[in-house]
Amino acid sequence: QVQLVESGGGLLQAGGSLGLSCAASGRTFSNYAMGWFRQAPGKEREFVAAINWNGVSAYYADSVRGRFFISRDNVKNTLYLRMNSLNAEDTAVYYCAGASNTGWWGGLRSVGAYGYWGQGTQVTVSS
Repeated sequence: QVQLVESGGGLLQAGGSLGLSCAASGRTFSNYAMGWFRQAPGKEREFVAAINWNGVSAYYADSVRGRFFISRDNVKNTLYLRMNSLNAEDTAVYYCAGASNTGWWGGLRSVGAYGYWGQGTQVTVSS
């Protein structure tokens, strides 16, 4: 069965940087696009970034473009999210997600494109 395990969350001050990791197992990691989503208290889960199977293409939410960077290592079966210039609005639980099907398309900005989810890791940014 597919397992996704996030790590790297924490508490930090505004303006700081943080890196998240997601270790994947249970299927051929390199065949599928991967994504990061986040959910703040009282809000819906929202798209952050997605990356295609070989790491060449990526989508970003407007709110994080230029500050966050998604990457992957298909040898280590690991997805990454580097977050810079963090602010209080970035406070949320961050989730790693695996696409349900192979391919690369705009629908990967939507929760519904992903069939596999990690347990989430909390990121709290104090202002």
